[in-house]
Amino acid sequence: MGKADIKRINLALQGGGAHGAFTWGVLDRILEDDGIEIAAISGTSAGALNGAALKAGMMEGGAEGARRNLDWLWGEIGAIEHPGLPEWLNAWLPDPSFVSQSLSMSLPYLLGDTLGRSLSPYVWGPLYRNPLERIVSRFTFDKVCSEAGPELHICATNVRDGKVRVFSRDRITTQAIMASACLPTLFQAVEVEDPETGVSEAFWDGGYTGNPALFPLFARHLPDDIMVININPIVRDHVPVTATEIQNRINEISFNSSLLRELRAIEFVQRLLGQGTLPEGAMKKVLVHMIADDELMNALSVATKSIPIPSVLAQLKAAGRRAAGSFLKDHRKDLNIRQTADLRAKFG
Repeated sequence: MGKADIKRINLALQGGGAHGAFTWGVLDRILEDDGIEIAAISGTSAGALNGAALKAGMMEGGAEGARRNLDWLWGEIGAIEHPGLPEWLNAWLPDPSFVSQSLSMSLPYLLGDTLGRSLSPYVWGPLYRNPLERIVSRFTFDKVCSEAGPELHICATNVRDGKVRVFSRDRITTQAIMASACLPTLFQAVEVEDPETGVSEAFWDGGYTGNPALFPLFARHLPDDIMVININPIVRDHVPVTATEIQNRINEISFNSSLLRELRAIEFVQRLLGQGTLPEGAMKKVLVHMIADDELMNALSVATKSIPIPSVLAQLKAAGRRAAGSFLKDHRKDLNIRQTADLRAKFG
């Protein structure tokens, strides 16, 4: 395949806890296609972990190395112990929505959820441990931060001023990735050097301010195409009525708001360019593509986000592969030529 046939894209990887296994499947399928080049990645929370694993693996062994490293990452996430959960959850592959409902009603989950809402993560004192540190500290950061391969950008939220911060190149550390995935009700804020000021600051999950941030992908030297892997449903058909459903929908709306703001801005610039109000070349004409499975994500809940059940992770990966395969079948020819996400319908 000649260089002219290569499709260069940027990836925007959302956070969403263990539902990030869907993104694992999407990436696994994209990496199978030797006609697609990943130029840059912007990731938040689970998207940051996926992006770092992909980058490190690619630097060590190309696309196959990236796939192996993603498999390792999600194997480790699935191995995190959650005492008291029913053994049958991992014994077979029931429908994910059934697992989600069962998990939401299980006593260990309900107790943990109640404690999480009533107790600060700071009450544990010296007993506190962030379970992600054991995994993230094993990334090969000379590969994650390499100037070769896809650019990698990771988003976190500065607790003090509430603004997004983007960590790139040698600013990406174990602490930066943990900061990007730091839900404040579960984890203590992560102290890391602010990439803008150089001062040590406390950070929370990047999903509050950039899920993920798209603006690092607007650089002139990068391709126009941004492929958003969306794992937080934008639309839900039913009004949530239980406390868990309400909290889950609040989380989805807040974690989608920053992405929707940037997509709305992209659509506005596209209209100005189309009308001739802005001269051609004055601003980059971004081409947005989106891979999602809202039907599946609507059937899941915050329970399967917060507790990684291996059987569900496997099914999310398979769903991601199917969604990516369908996108490539229908729209591969459109990459680098035209946008496939209908932003005008969303925001017009």
